[in-house]
Amino acid sequence: MPTSPQPRRVQLDKKPPVEKKERRALLWDILKKLAVFAAPYKMLIIATLILTVLGSFTAQVNAFVLRYAVDTLTEIITLPDPWAAGVRMLAIISAVLLTKEILSIFVSFGQRFFGEKIRINLSRDLSQKIIERILTYRMSFYTSSENDSGKLQTRIDYGVSSLTTLVQNFFIDMLPLFASAIVSLIIMFSTNFWIGLVGLFIIPIYFFISQKQAKRLQGFRRQMRGFREAKSGLVISLINSISVVKSFVRESIEAEKHFNIQKDMTDNQLRIRSIGFIYDAIKTFIEQIGVVAIILLTSYFVLKGEMTIGMILFHVLLFQNVAAPIRQLHRIYDQINNALTYAEGFFDILEDDKQVENVDGVKSRDLKGHIELQNVDFTYPNGTQALKDVSFTIKPNRITALVGLSGAGKSTIISLLVKFYQPDAGKILLDGRDLAECDTHELRQNIGLVLQSNHIFSGTISENIRYGNIEASEEDIIVAAKKASIHEQIVKLPEGYESTAKSLSGGQQQRIALARMFLKDPPIVFLDEPTASLDAIASQQVKKSLDLIKKDRTVIMVSHNIAQIIDADDLVVIENGQVVETGTHEALYAKGGKYFEIFSAMSDSLNLDKISQTIHG
Repeated sequence: MPTSPQPRRVQLDKKPPVEKKERRALLWDILKKLAVFAAPYKMLIIATLILTVLGSFTAQVNAFVLRYAVDTLTEIITLPDPWAAGVRMLAIISAVLLTKEILSIFVSFGQRFFGEKIRINLSRDLSQKIIERILTYRMSFYTSSENDSGKLQTRIDYGVSSLTTLVQNFFIDMLPLFASAIVSLIIMFSTNFWIGLVGLFIIPIYFFISQKQAKRLQGFRRQMRGFREAKSGLVISLINSISVVKSFVRESIEAEKHFNIQKDMTDNQLRIRSIGFIYDAIKTFIEQIGVVAIILLTSYFVLKGEMTIGMILFHVLLFQNVAAPIRQLHRIYDQINNALTYAEGFFDILEDDKQVENVDGVKSRDLKGHIELQNVDFTYPNGTQALKDVSFTIKPNRITALVGLSGAGKSTIISLLVKFYQPDAGKILLDGRDLAECDTHELRQNIGLVLQSNHIFSGTISENIRYGNIEASEEDIIVAAKKASIHEQIVKLPEGYESTAKSLSGGQQQRIALARMFLKDPPIVFLDEPTASLDAIASQQVKKSLDLIKKDRTVIMVSHNIAQIIDADDLVVIENGQVVETGTHEALYAKGGKYFEIFSAMSDSLNLDKISQTIHG
């Protein structure tokens, strides 16, 4: 029998274990970075600490009340008439406990509220900071395989979550417990040195076990990060390719891919839980040994007449106050490990200075549009070399068409001219100035880019057009829409310019993008296959708008459309990342070289002879 194929599992990179000293240094480094974000909330932190100290003292009241109750009852039951004394004792206990609970409500509310406010504000600040940061990065950052949308989103989301959860657990959960433990331990030592020593002795044992637990779980948690990134990427890829999946009826295959990674995640999670349960049982066992030791030792002192019976329960409650936070030490280690696992990647993104675009360069005002490429080489981050020794000149106020087969490197040149990427070698000069020295934002303010598929944002048509000039008036928007030949169709919509832009057809959306370009009114325009995905009528309407865009501007155009190529003043023919011919349409066609070959193939694909017969026949 043929064997069934084994489910494909997600392969995760195995990172070498980080040495203890390195992890401590990394943790300290992360805490210092986090402190920068926490600095504006210094007063909140101080208030939280003060309330935490107050809460640690109120947490000891029950132990004192219980000792008082047991010792007092022991005396009362020997009296001839115990009821009067008993009622008085109950009144005192009730008043103390009621006062303590009221005080605890306010202290606990303030401590938790301030701690939560710190967490929420830090979460907001971290999220905002990293979004502002990555918006300054070059296009190469986004096209890197390490930063695809799924991985990037996971690294950011879990980075922020782990850091803020660490803060939350410290200020809201762990800090009150540890403060209470310290106060309890001090009280135990003040009543009896040996009993305090028992409480103190259990702390290093708990630390040791929690450290072993964290170390055991470290690899599993790193694997979980990889699974989450892979799952997020898989879901995004599925949504983006749903039409292809359905057209090939491959729903079951995609479901199996998701099932495989989900199964790996489930197995990993169960393994983490089972290890946690084992270590929790060990810590509970040790705690019970401590309780027994406290009872035996206190009973010994009671029998010697050095302590009252109430001291047994008193010390047991104090010991439990010491053990409670130590029992939760694995949570601290978990949060620290999560912070190290995710925060390291988070801060790697936040501090990637090499990716920051040059926005402090020379201002590019009053551009003429004279562009010169000198011996330019370029290789994409994935290792694909797109351009080799490319040299040509683009003249101002002329239309230059980049001609070549798909994959020749035409769109890559556009990306370099817009400074989405930097050349590996050679120079690009703009009006005689090195493009690398130009202020990127100022440069792009003077450049318009019309792509094959321009992004339409969620929102109204008016908002999408105004993206070209945020300060534009309604009249300016209408003028731009008229130039893009879309105004008449917009006014026929039920809500006109307030209609949802996403509801428009592909051709209409393309003209919205063109209207956005007219509103920007840049001196240099790059057109990258602006009509390739449109039908004939939409292409003709868009062409009229493009003709207006080209007027009195420097235009660089990538197109496989014969009409647009013939319309160009200058042609640059590119093959396999190299310039093979430059000149006018007439000169290059007469030369009979690569352009002649490409143009002839375009003409044959249009079946011009039959079209001519139909028109003139």
